[in-house]
Amino acid sequence: MENKEQITFALLHISTEQFAVIPGSYDDKKEDLEFETIVRFGFDPDPDKRIVSSFVAIHFKQEKNPFLILEIACHFQIVSEHWSKIFNTETNVLTLPIGLARHFVMLCVGTLRGVLHAKTENSVYNKFYLPTINVNDLVKTDIVLVTENNIEKK
Repeated sequence: MENKEQITFALLHISTEQFAVIPGSYDDKKEDLEFETIVRFGFDPDPDKRIVSSFVAIHFKQEKNPFLILEIACHFQIVSEHWSKIFNTETNVLTLPIGLARHFVMLCVGTLRGVLHAKTENSVYNKFYLPTINVNDLVKTDIVLVTENNIEKK
């Protein structure tokens, strides 16, 4: 869905979904490090709430084993006048245009970078940072989310 119309939103809430340091999985004498980035979306189908959530997780790994895991979510509230542009109450389908989805992920990645620093400050893991990530590689199409919830119209 190509939607060039403006969708106005506010960042409502940030949540740390998971944070884990796995002892014994990291050896600072070894240099083979990699990280994995995972993106997912969700939404609250309650038309009064109008909340869309972007989740970004990173897994720092050594020898294919994760040693540092962090996932956060940014919860965005869509203004009521624009909710009907992305949510179909007849089908319970929410469609995030690719540009908006990428923007949400970009905001979430930047937030995750700060949370990573704060969570690892004063530890050996603080030297790990999140490099620049091309969100175009993470979100390649419009995001279509379906809920099975029946929404009562008031």
